[in-house]
Amino acid sequence: MHALLGGPVRDRVRVYAWVGGDEPAQLREQIAAQVEAGFSAVKMNAAGATSPIPTPAGTAAIVARVAAAREALGPDRDVAVDCHGRFTAPAARRVLAELAPLHPLFVEEPVLPEHGHLLASLVESSPIPLATGERLYGRAEFLPPLTAGIAVVQPDLSHAGGISEVRRIASLAEAYGAQLAPHCPLGPIALAASLQVAFATPNFLIQEQSRGIHYNKDADLLSYLVDPAPFRFVDGHAVRGDAPGLGITIDETAVRAADRTGHAWRNPVWRHPDGSFAEW
Repeated sequence: MHALLGGPVRDRVRVYAWVGGDEPAQLREQIAAQVEAGFSAVKMNAAGATSPIPTPAGTAAIVARVAAAREALGPDRDVAVDCHGRFTAPAARRVLAELAPLHPLFVEEPVLPEHGHLLASLVESSPIPLATGERLYGRAEFLPPLTAGIAVVQPDLSHAGGISEVRRIASLAEAYGAQLAPHCPLGPIALAASLQVAFATPNFLIQEQSRGIHYNKDADLLSYLVDPAPFRFVDGHAVRGDAPGLGITIDETAVRAADRTGHAWRNPVWRHPDGSFAEW
């Protein structure tokens, strides 16, 4: 597929692994396991359910967890921090200032996507590269964040119009000097499509992937593939292959079995101590 997108511009694609981020001791263990597996970058949650304006203790806990990750990774690896839009802009500004000395690769969704008009002030106030895009759909919705100075765009191919539209989003981002890091905590088809875009996109930065991710209890990224080789990452990278199409073959028997089982997944409902809704 990458040949149809203008040809490859790289031989391998850097990917990152998810770690939790909730408990510093567990975080160190999780990062050590990912480093042992060859990954040079991880992403973690900034916090769980949190006040839109955290207390000093809440802010200190966020910084302590990222500091633990930085210590475990050392100076030659990267940590990205996902805020999931859980902060107000003033709180995000405060947290970003505290995180800056730890040099995150990027901080994701410091505010909700509907508060994108506040991104410019955050970009101006922080040296940390800011990222957003998993809840944006199509080129038109990415233009305001890019104009605001976002450093990394994160369209999801399953949400934002597929391969063709994400290629257009990447080209738009390139015009603004921004990098592409597609959102993809999903299954093998979504990841395979994302990788084909990455192989052919000059301003690609890093790829999200869900192998071993914390919420996959009964099935994993490799569960529905005839041959898992395309997702056997080497030194934290997916290696470009020459198989046709998306480069994978789906195990239809496994897919049909999963379909018969079905699922009833719903996202958690989080609440603040006063009973009000908390951003998940």
